[in-house]
Amino acid sequence: MKFMSLFVLLGLSLVSSVLAADAKPNVLFIAVDDMRPELGCYGNKVVKTPNIDRLAARGVVFDRAYCQQAVCSPSRTAIMTGLRPDTTKVWDLETHFRAAQPDCVTLPQHFKTNGYHCSALGKIYHSGYEDGRSWNEPHWYAKGRAVDTDQVDWTKQIVVKHSVDVEEYSKPETTGPKDAKGRVKRGPAYEVSPKNDDELPDGATAAEAVKRIQRLKSNSQPFFLAVGFLKPHLPFVAPKKYWDLYDPKTIPLPATDKLPKGCPEFAGHTNGELHAYPGVPQENPIPADFARTLRHGYYACISYTDAQIGRLLDALDQTGVLDNTIIVL
Repeated sequence: MKFMSLFVLLGLSLVSSVLAADAKPNVLFIAVDDMRPELGCYGNKVVKTPNIDRLAARGVVFDRAYCQQAVCSPSRTAIMTGLRPDTTKVWDLETHFRAAQPDCVTLPQHFKTNGYHCSALGKIYHSGYEDGRSWNEPHWYAKGRAVDTDQVDWTKQIVVKHSVDVEEYSKPETTGPKDAKGRVKRGPAYEVSPKNDDELPDGATAAEAVKRIQRLKSNSQPFFLAVGFLKPHLPFVAPKKYWDLYDPKTIPLPATDKLPKGCPEFAGHTNGELHAYPGVPQENPIPADFARTLRHGYYACISYTDAQIGRLLDALDQTGVLDNTIIVL
């Protein structure tokens, strides 16, 4: 079951009490796509998340954090604007929040107005619905371009090409087998990737984030740096070393033939997104052996993203700004 598209989890690192009263701490805002509380700090004894756990150990873990709507753009918009979907009119993946709320002030926009240098890497808003007013520079993506909207007219897209030393993994597929609607079919639902961390989008994003932290530490302005990771969203693709962390026999399989006790009927679904991937059995519930493989891939992706988060924490520490940075995951 897909619980949420953006999981606001934990964080607020402890900012040093010796800071001057008027000092402005930096903010590292980390977004992770489709991550359930399958983490060590939430009591999962199988998943390996040492970096998220060390963040949790020095901060605050929220045990009752909910998404506004279990769809990507509405939940991201709610977090970034502080407004409910019924206010933003964003209930789908096709609406920009500024259509209904053209003058709303986003979270990074508020920091920007108060003297912060604000920048975004990876998936923060739903891709394609960026917001130029939120940032001091174009929204960076690992696919080799930065995308934003005009500072005044959000309907005007601005695209800036940039170079990254990454394989062209994230260009939209334009060739290959087509489905009944003429769209190029997706790849498999999971893959034990032979690539290293930085040859996949999230590793490339982490590498860029480390560069930004090193650059921003010397600015006269405090920074608000938003870093968005794609995994563990489908498809479950992660380098082999993260798959090798797990013995699939130890990965628990929850009951999938019925809803949890107290769960309303409308909360269930028929795995429509999952069934869109080739090779996925069409019956429901998903057969146990295949479900275990999928969960193995999901855990591998969590550990892959955890490693990228560790790189960010290490960069803050190595540049000497960790104690003056609030971290929100």
